Amino acid sequence: MSLGAPTSSDACLSIVHSLMCHRQGGENETFAKRAIESLVKKLKEKKDELDSLIAAITTNGAHPSKCVTIQRTLDGRLQVAGRKGFPHVIYARLWRWPDLHKNELKHAKFCRFAFDLKYDSVCVNPYHYERVVPPNGLRCPPRPAPPARLVKEEFVHACVQMEVPHGAKRAPRPPAEPYRPPLPPPTLPESPRPEFWCSIAYFEMDVQVGEIFKVPSNCPVVIVDGYVDPSGGDRFCLGQLSNVHRTDASERARLHIGKGVQLECRGEGDVWMRCLSDHAVFVQSYYLDREAGRAPGDAVHKIYPGAYIKVFDLRQCHRQMQQQAATAQAAAAAQAAAVAGTIPGPGSVGGIAPAVGLSAAAGIGVDDLRRLCILRLSFSIKHTPCWIEVHLHRALQLLDEVLHTMPAAEPGPLR
Repeated sequence: MSLGAPTSSDACLSIVHSLMCHRQGGENETFAKRAIESLVKKLKEKKDELDSLIAAITTNGAHPSKCVTIQRTLDGRLQVAGRKGFPHVIYARLWRWPDLHKNELKHAKFCRFAFDLKYDSVCVNPYHYERVVPPNGLRCPPRPAPPARLVKEEFVHACVQMEVPHGAKRAPRPPAEPYRPPLPPPTLPESPRPEFWCSIAYFEMDVQVGEIFKVPSNCPVVIVDGYVDPSGGDRFCLGQLSNVHRTDASERARLHIGKGVQLECRGEGDVWMRCLSDHAVFVQSYYLDREAGRAPGDAVHKIYPGAYIKVFDLRQCHRQMQQQAATAQAAAAAQAAAVAGTIPGPGSVGGIAPAVGLSAAAGIGVDDLRRLCILRLSFSIKHTPCWIEVHLHRALQLLDEVLHTMPAAEPGPLR
């Protein structure tokens, strides 16, 4: 343990303060403190594991350390300050990689209670996990946070063996089954691929500037940059767009666009993005929200220069629009029936009480579903002085089909 570091015998407050000094800055201070306090309290009765955690964090993993375990929850996720996440990912972000994506972690061979092993106890020692870089050498999209992020080099341990604590049990394995080939992915409705695969609109603050740029389906790759060349075909140049009401903030942000971004349509309608600019771009993407374990629309994702990542999945979008449309229609019908008093229920007065509970689901409208088919990219995280909106035509076509194939609701269709 490093000189001056606390021990498990010290007060929780002293231990938390020491561990807070070693966090990497990716999370806000309140969340980090709550997460560390929660962990220290859980470990107070397991002094050897708490000492292992303190030693690992205060020495940056300079020496082998034991597993640091907490009880596995029913869904595997830990709730801290109103947010849920996988526990080993939360603490790896706090103390090692603030821009870590949940799919980038792989446990070290010597970790006896790694999250993936499905024990009742889960190891959250961040130095028992390694960060895996995808085969193309580019990392997955980072989770956004206001401060700049630093990524420390990983420390790779030698393989050591440790005993399994008494009483720990591995979850029972299901009986072996004969091999079955994987099921094919769900098919999408057949319809002509559209004339244009996407439309791109450019905004400064909340005002659209210039005409909408449409990308033909025979041009699967398009570049949006900040240069002044004429736009056309597979290139949308934002530098040549004028705005008499342009603000100083927009003018400064436009200087960062540079080489911009490349958008690529793959397969039936998936979209990948490459950041060509020397500056990071910020993306709103329901696909990335889901991959990061966040609620839809809950985050803005910082994409670093050179990164090449998937930002839209057509099949996932199709499933979401089907589920949300069906939920909204069912809720609207149930709400109408409740108001009419045809749904009996304890405590209801003419059905008003059930109707109030259904109002949120019934409030989903077509505009909400259309947002599933849109990507937004900003060239600054503050006040969005300049940004683009990408409407994906194949997804919008599927949405139109979903809405038309739904049975008519009584009373009234989806808004």
